[in-house]
Amino acid sequence: MKTKFTYIALFITLFTSAAMAQRAPAEPTKPYIVKTKQEVSALEKTLHVDNKYEDLTGGPGTQLRVAVQHDKWRENTEAEVHDASDDVYYVLEGTARLTLGGKLDAPREISPGEWRSKTIAGGKTFEIKQGDLIVVPRGTPHQRNSIKGKTFSMVLVKIFAEPLPATK
Repeated sequence: MKTKFTYIALFITLFTSAAMAQRAPAEPTKPYIVKTKQEVSALEKTLHVDNKYEDLTGGPGTQLRVAVQHDKWRENTEAEVHDASDDVYYVLEGTARLTLGGKLDAPREISPGEWRSKTIAGGKTFEIKQGDLIVVPRGTPHQRNSIKGKTFSMVLVKIFAEPLPATK
């Protein structure tokens, strides 16, 4: 009986050692990105013609989206809540009004886990400007509008709870 347990223990040790020997660090899923201040500035200028954005990374199979976004004019935008993603904003240029917190008034789900509403009840409004960093955790109502006569550009980092599914 003792010999049987010895063989089982030896088998488990060898199996575990073999499994560990086969492990290796993950390979990159996408190429890395380095954008100099000048490159980000040039990209941001190409977006100045309208309310536009350009994704730097993201897409199916990823849990991260990074984009440069420019608002020529955003007024009366809908408030939103994301059930399964966090947002990080870094303001590159301009000024905007950002309302955070509170509750969506009459929320409607536009796609699974993505909620919209005309307004937020009980939120706090901030004026955000160049150099500001804002973290909007999932589930937090938020609404961003331009200030008349002022353009606005930012880097948007979106972190998804699960990898994005492949598009059909």
